[in-house]
Amino acid sequence: MLIGQFAKTRKLGLLVTLVLAGCEQTEVSINSSDSGNSSHELERLVRTVKSNLVFVEGGEFLMGDYGVEHGPEGLPYDADKDSKPLHKVELTSYSIEKVKVTNRAFQFYLKYSGLKLRQDVAGNRFEIFSMPPNNPAHMDWYEAEKYCKWLADISNLPYALPTEAQWEYAARSRGRFLMVATDDGTYKTTRVPASEHDGPRGINISTTWDREAFAKEMGWRTAGLSSLPVDKFPPNPLGLYSMSDNGLEWVNDWYDPEYYRHSPLKDPQGPDKPMFKDYFGRDTKVVRGQAFADPCWGGGVNVHRTAAEPHGYEWDDGSPYLSSKTARCVVNSPKPVS
Repeated sequence: MLIGQFAKTRKLGLLVTLVLAGCEQTEVSINSSDSGNSSHELERLVRTVKSNLVFVEGGEFLMGDYGVEHGPEGLPYDADKDSKPLHKVELTSYSIEKVKVTNRAFQFYLKYSGLKLRQDVAGNRFEIFSMPPNNPAHMDWYEAEKYCKWLADISNLPYALPTEAQWEYAARSRGRFLMVATDDGTYKTTRVPASEHDGPRGINISTTWDREAFAKEMGWRTAGLSSLPVDKFPPNPLGLYSMSDNGLEWVNDWYDPEYYRHSPLKDPQGPDKPMFKDYFGRDTKVVRGQAFADPCWGGGVNVHRTAAEPHGYEWDDGSPYLSSKTARCVVNSPKPVS
């Protein structure tokens, strides 16, 4: 399982890899003359993030690879064992952000907190992807957790990273048997044959050609490894965008390939300590979704689980990387946020 999981994470990491030199951020000062403007901007941000919340009524669902028992093909959706066995989970109601954390929101948090955008990234891909305000912000697990906690502080609401169970329940539109988090649970593309310069475009999820076209529009040289606006394609039936595409999403849980065998029924939180090490002996958290979905090979299936080192490290030479890791926050309140 260890080697298989490494192959899975390495494959995703190779799709787009952003070199980092650590997770520390440099303190910077904010001009006191900007405090009034910052206050108004903060109020506006709080209103925006609250308006972006989707209430998820709690309930019971079957979590994990349901393909054999409930999929129309009667086949498993995941070749890995860590999405099995299928098991019952009961969740309390909560709210979740309808889009991934955007560059606009994350960079406001950095500025307000006296932090700079990471400057420890080799190459310019991270810098390029951090420019469009409506594209997803890329971050490691610790940055994602701090951002959600900051939202809790400024809003007086219990913001946090979602649990793995909350993420899957929402991606599957309250636990429905939907393979991917598109508008109807399927992949839809235009019927255009692939050529050297173009190919099928996504209707409800991106293809390589969509990302290449966006890169050309932006003047980037990142081709099919480009990030896209967070709301470029239709949401799933619950109203959530790109949970199966456009960046893996951090969840709160430590990764354990055997967790489903002993997961509690009510509001599972994942292991209370690190349980699984990657190929290089490093502790791992769970990421969900997909960095870059492609209908041709079926990326972004809702039940897939992936282990990832929380600092974003991928290699054994001590060089940290950030591989298209994104996040969205939840509000752990059983009532809708007004």
